[in-house]
Amino acid sequence: MLPDLSGLAVGGDTSAGEQVAGWGRGPKVVKAFNTVGSSIMENPSFGADKPVMFYCGDDAGPKSKAEQLADELGFESVDAGPLTHARLLESFALFWISLAFKAGLRREFAFKLLRR
Repeated sequence: MLPDLSGLAVGGDTSAGEQVAGWGRGPKVVKAFNTVGSSIMENPSFGADKPVMFYCGDDAGPKSKAEQLADELGFESVDAGPLTHARLLESFALFWISLAFKAGLRREFAFKLLRR
């Protein structure tokens, strides 16, 4: 994220999640918990509705732990695929930030996944 929130510092052909994975020998990186603000993470309760928490990564074990943690905290966890999809989640996070701070929605909102 750029300091002025105008865009991503890393994006398009890579992501911050992928960069972290590249810093070590075989780290098992999962991108999660970046598409809502801290107040929603602290209290994700919206009555009967659960906000969605997407996560992505290349390793089943760590992804399972991220899923379990999201579920335990009160989110609807959704596997968003491989770590390369961190590029999409980081852009989605910027969208949330833009709505919260630039469009005036403030921080007390989250997204919900609707299915048929």
